[in-house]
Amino acid sequence: MILPIRSFGDPVLRKKGQDIDKDYPNLKELIENMYETMYSAHGIGLAAPQIGLDIRLFCVDVRPLAEDEDYADIAEELKNFRKVFINARILEESGPEWKFNEGCLSIPDVREDVKRQETILIEYFDENFVKHTETFSDIRARVIQHEYDHIEGILFTDHLSSLKKKLVKGKLSRIMQGDVNVDYKMRFPK
Repeated sequence: MILPIRSFGDPVLRKKGQDIDKDYPNLKELIENMYETMYSAHGIGLAAPQIGLDIRLFCVDVRPLAEDEDYADIAEELKNFRKVFINARILEESGPEWKFNEGCLSIPDVREDVKRQETILIEYFDENFVKHTETFSDIRARVIQHEYDHIEGILFTDHLSSLKKKLVKGKLSRIMQGDVNVDYKMRFPK
């Protein structure tokens, strides 16, 4: 089932997600719905707060990036990078910071450069509640960091300078009012 994506201004996007356990109601169905919702919106990551749930769950699928010539050197790794992260905790971020132009399904039509460190060490459970502690680098770390921020109540716009925040303020206000043109289901604050 394709679910509506919550827009900028929805209070759930500012909540820190709660841990869940393997008995969370309809977890497998929820994960399937999240992937279906993400794919219908042409996204490469989706976090539970974006569909109105303040829980520590997100999914990523960076396979579309394997076609991008900028990632030709890691295309094979990207083709197989589809993961679910439950109760994730970033244990360490390392390496130099690098800028990348980020966007978000909850903040359509806004893209800005965000600095993040290139490597992360993260602990999480997969969809079968198997625990993993893994290191990720490059664009995969970037996507995970972006989605991880969602379960911490942080949006990519929070990483912008004061000047950039002022420049996008009008767009963010229009998004909150539903004044956007997207080809996927959205839910806007009342």
